[in-house]
Amino acid sequence: MKYPHRVKPGSSIDLSKLDTAHKGDFKHADEAREQTEHYTARLRELQYLLYAEGHHSLLICLQGLDTSGKDGTIRHVFGYMNPQGCRVQAFKVPTDEEARHDFLWRAHRAAPGRGEVVIFNRSHYEDVLITRVHNLVSKDVCSNRYRAINEFEQQLVTNSTCIIKFFLHISAEEQLDRFKQRLDDPARWWKISDADYAERPFWDEYQGAYEDVLEHCNTEQAPWYAIPADHKWYRNLVISRIIVEHLEAMVLSTPAPTVDIEQIRLRYHAAKQLEDKVPRLHK
Repeated sequence: MKYPHRVKPGSSIDLSKLDTAHKGDFKHADEAREQTEHYTARLRELQYLLYAEGHHSLLICLQGLDTSGKDGTIRHVFGYMNPQGCRVQAFKVPTDEEARHDFLWRAHRAAPGRGEVVIFNRSHYEDVLITRVHNLVSKDVCSNRYRAINEFEQQLVTNSTCIIKFFLHISAEEQLDRFKQRLDDPARWWKISDADYAERPFWDEYQGAYEDVLEHCNTEQAPWYAIPADHKWYRNLVISRIIVEHLEAMVLSTPAPTVDIEQIRLRYHAAKQLEDKVPRLHK
């Protein structure tokens, strides 16, 4: 199956050559609305089967620079899922407890159980991105962490977890425009932080760090997708499509009943007959 925007494992990537405003065969959002609704509805059906079957799990990693659309993706794509079997885990500055453990400890704790969908808003990749950009760890440490991440993800795959990783790729101009939108909207002032602008001068360094991640931690079992994210509607469409196609590849189905359905049916009819003969006082 050919997935759109999948980064080929073993290949190098130059993010500057990828069109962040790519729209596929669509000219505008209205043309994509029908397909988006189809995939999000199908996503809801497949998540129900995943939860009911209880044999597989799904881990989604969302990475991207500030304003790239991680929160928006969660709201518009995963908002269609049943919260009973879906969980969002945000990765912020490590807590004191997390800092006392190895860098993958908190990712292990947050990984999905069978039947569950977990979305990492940022992820264990922060420890080979921001730490590298700000020279908090050496290149040797980064290389060792790449290997540890690949082993961690392979362990999850062996345990029947499907892993899909999305890098939301926006342009520097689009990021600046979204910063302005936040400034102009009081309802979104709470999302503004000093770090938004403090990280802007490191744009090129972050692009290089992401390119290394997409090269060194991209496997057939845990692939990366570089999603053009300047157009939010296209981002939502293509992400929902990719997830649906991965879930359909699992060939999910409802599990066999654990009780004798005919016996339960007989009990139902007996209860119904009794109800009709002896009406309850407080109907």
